[in-house]
Amino acid sequence: MKTLQQVLAHKTHQGIISIAPNRPVYDALIILAEYQIGALAVIKDGELVGIFSERDYAREVILKGRSSKTTTVSEVMTSKVITGKPDDLVESAMSTMLEKRIRHLPVVEQNKMLGMLSIGDILKETIHYQQTLIAQLESYIHS
Repeated sequence: MKTLQQVLAHKTHQGIISIAPNRPVYDALIILAEYQIGALAVIKDGELVGIFSERDYAREVILKGRSSKTTTVSEVMTSKVITGKPDDLVESAMSTMLEKRIRHLPVVEQNKMLGMLSIGDILKETIHYQQTLIAQLESYIHS
């Protein structure tokens, strides 16, 4: 099974899509829509300080009657971020994401964010791994 670093290396978009904590939630929503993603890394002075997701928006802005133009990302972001390491295996990341009920996992090494993986990225890699394993087993059985 691949490591998180290997999965990141095969993602199609370049760079880390992020926002500063002092920006309005409205700006974060524009970025989410533009890139068609569900979460943004919140970066301050080059360091990951939180994650802003569609879930944060729904729970902390809409349901509480706040304005997305006057509320800052830092007011509603998830600040206790669960992260993965580049050498973690996909299987381990999936277990963490399911156990913690999270959909996005920043990959961090020495306080530097390398990228973000979604549950979709992890699931896609797991399915590919299982299909390859099945094909190898079928080949072994038929030989």
